[in-house]
Amino acid sequence: MKKFDSNYKLLEDMYRDGYFPNFLVDKVKNLVQEVITLLETGERDLENIQRKFDEMTLAINDLEEEFEENDSELETAARESIGETVAYILEWFDIDIDVETAISEREW
Repeated sequence: MKKFDSNYKLLEDMYRDGYFPNFLVDKVKNLVQEVITLLETGERDLENIQRKFDEMTLAINDLEEEFEENDSELETAARESIGETVAYILEWFDIDIDVETAISEREW
């Protein structure tokens, strides 16, 4: 079973951008980490993996109001940062799912 790249900083651009409160980026990161945890078990079934990405994406959608309450929103920079992170995860674990498909449930 392959472990995730410990040198890769999840959502690095969101953490660097003061527009996104760190405590909310932490919540997104925890959701992303749940997908990584599944992949580290060696899961290879694409339906199960996509289901986990869907769960992650829907949970991120649910954070939208909390971002707005903190004078932020899940907009272009967030979409790009999350997309880059998901793309890296897919590549790292050699998962044959397109990044746009992986996060297709997004509302941001």
